[in-house]
Amino acid sequence: MTSTIIPLVKRKKIAETLPSGKRLDGRGLADYREIKLETGVIGSAEGSARIYLGKTEVLVGIKIDIGEPFSDTPNEGVLTVNAELAPIASPDFEPGPPSKEAIELARVVDRGIRESKAIAVEKLCAVPGEKVFIVFIDVYVLNHDGNLIDASAMAALAALLNTKMFKYVVKDGEIEKKPGYTQLPIRNQPIAVTIGKIDDNLIVDPELDEEHVIDARLTITTKKEENICAIQKGGVGYFTAEEILEAAKIASEKGRELRKLVVKA
Repeated sequence: MTSTIIPLVKRKKIAETLPSGKRLDGRGLADYREIKLETGVIGSAEGSARIYLGKTEVLVGIKIDIGEPFSDTPNEGVLTVNAELAPIASPDFEPGPPSKEAIELARVVDRGIRESKAIAVEKLCAVPGEKVFIVFIDVYVLNHDGNLIDASAMAALAALLNTKMFKYVVKDGEIEKKPGYTQLPIRNQPIAVTIGKIDDNLIVDPELDEEHVIDARLTITTKKEENICAIQKGGVGYFTAEEILEAAKIASEKGRELRKLVVKA
C-alpha cells in the first residue's frame, strides 16, 4: 500500500504547481537544469566527455578500431553505441546483462547520431568491402537523477566532436599508422530534447521525481538545421496532435541553445 500512496502524493505535489508555470525546484516548464560539460576527460580514449545535468552525471568514451564493414554498406564505416547503467548510479540499477532501460538509452543515442548522418561514415572506409573504421561510443551513467537520454546524447556529441583518428596509409591491403592525428569527420550535430507530460502540462528535462510520475515522455532529436531526425515515445500515457506539435517547437528551440553549449565545449 505504501508504494502506491507515496507516488500519488508526490504526483499531486508536483502537478499542482505546474499550472502556474513553475516546478518544485523553481524552474519554468521549459527550463533545463544547470549543465556542466567537460571534454577530453579520458586520456586513453580517442574522444571523451563528461556531463552534469543537474545531479545526473554521464561519462562517454569513444574508441576507434578496424574491422569489416556490413555486407549492405561495404564502403562505409560502422557505428556502435553501448550504454551501461552502473549500480553505483541508482539503487534501481543492477549488475549483469544490459537492462531494457540501458538498451533503450543506447538505441535512442544511436538513432540520433545515425539518422542525422552526424558521422561521415563513407570517409571511414580504408579498403572497400574489407577494412573500415568502427566507432565505438560507450555511455556510462555514473549518477541518475533523471533525463539520462538528453545527458547521454549531449555527452556523446561532445565526445564525437572531441575525437581524433590516427593518420594512416594502405599498403597491400593493410592499414599502416602514420604519425599524427586528424579529426573524426563530423558533419551534423544532433541534439535530443526530452519532454514529459503531467496532466495537460509539458515539462522539459524531467528530473528523477518528475520522471516517476509523468504520464508519458517524448524525446525529439533535431539536426543543426533544426529539422527532426528521430523521435522516441515512452510511458503509458499519450500526447495529442497539438501537444506533439508544441513539443516539436520546444525541441527545436531548446536544441538550438544546447547545440551552442556542446559545440563551445
